[in-house]
Amino acid sequence: MKTTLKTIAAALIMVTSLSSFASEKANPLKNVESGMVIGSYVDAVTVGSIDLNKFLFADDFQYSNVNNNDRAGKKEYIKYLKANKGNKYDCKSSYEILSQDGKVCVAKATMAFNNFTRVDYITLNQGKDGWKVSKVETTYP
Repeated sequence: MKTTLKTIAAALIMVTSLSSFASEKANPLKNVESGMVIGSYVDAVTVGSIDLNKFLFADDFQYSNVNNNDRAGKKEYIKYLKANKGNKYDCKSSYEILSQDGKVCVAKATMAFNNFTRVDYITLNQGKDGWKVSKVETTYP
């Protein structure tokens, strides 16, 4: 009887300790305004900051470059950003929120380089995990 109780107690301790190790990090972008999420996206692109990528993009994220028809999903785009980790572009960047109604936000991020300008139109959706980037369309006007 004692052996059975010890075994059950040991199993319960193992289960609770293993589940605490398995818990995911809390989402630091969950309760922030849309502007903070847009700023995090611009940092990921312009200064190679990838720390928040896990929380930044929606599962159904879509990227497209309208000038050359390149397209990517979340997995491909995060892989691209990881490959450019720490690369700092020599540009001046800014963003503005064009429209925010309810749980949808559309913003424009501009990256002005010496010889050209990149403009990203960013769509965010707000859900239970906060604002997420769901779509980015890049153009070079």
